[in-house]
Amino acid sequence: MTLGEKIKEARKQCGLSQEQLAEKMAVSRSAVAKWEANNGLPDVDNLKSLAQLLNVSVDYLLDDGEVIDELVIREPYNLSDCGKGIKKKKKDRVIREKFPDAEIHTLLGKFKLTKSEKVIDNLLGFFTDAPFGTPELINSFKNMDKEFYLVKKDGKQFLVTVTDEFIETRQLAKRISAEKFEIGNWKFTECAYEVKDIKKEGNENEKDQ
Repeated sequence: MTLGEKIKEARKQCGLSQEQLAEKMAVSRSAVAKWEANNGLPDVDNLKSLAQLLNVSVDYLLDDGEVIDELVIREPYNLSDCGKGIKKKKKDRVIREKFPDAEIHTLLGKFKLTKSEKVIDNLLGFFTDAPFGTPELINSFKNMDKEFYLVKKDGKQFLVTVTDEFIETRQLAKRISAEKFEIGNWKFTECAYEVKDIKKEGNENEKDQ
């Protein structure tokens, strides 16, 4: 049974509709529908909320014997120690050094607006000179230092976020196969660009010359 099937089954046993569960969790009904259809994954906090509301354990939902807190690791680092080049190249180097033998793809991440932010956006657009999309623009500025990566290693997948100050590694409870997917409040698109080994890349450039 998949994670989505478990959520759906437990929800029905609790006598809750998707709308009712979404309201209790302060998320959209479409988010619950995507989780149940295995088209998106709940983040750590939402997994905990699901387990509590549906009277099941997180272990049952994940079915891998691991507790949820072990799925996310945040490590501080110093970007200035990562050699020369633009920030994106430095962060590529950081993640390649952390996962030397893995397949690593860059992700485009877009933060989804909450219901209140959507309301604010509409009010700003109708009653002020501010353009529509202002809250989304603010969120973009807030998250400018974040680079996202999908890491595939030893049959497991990890969503890795690299900022100017820390590396956050999240082991995914369910395998991602779609090019576009959602986790928590983020929408991701997998890019064709693969982060290659720096040394190998350098050797290939030398051969081309």
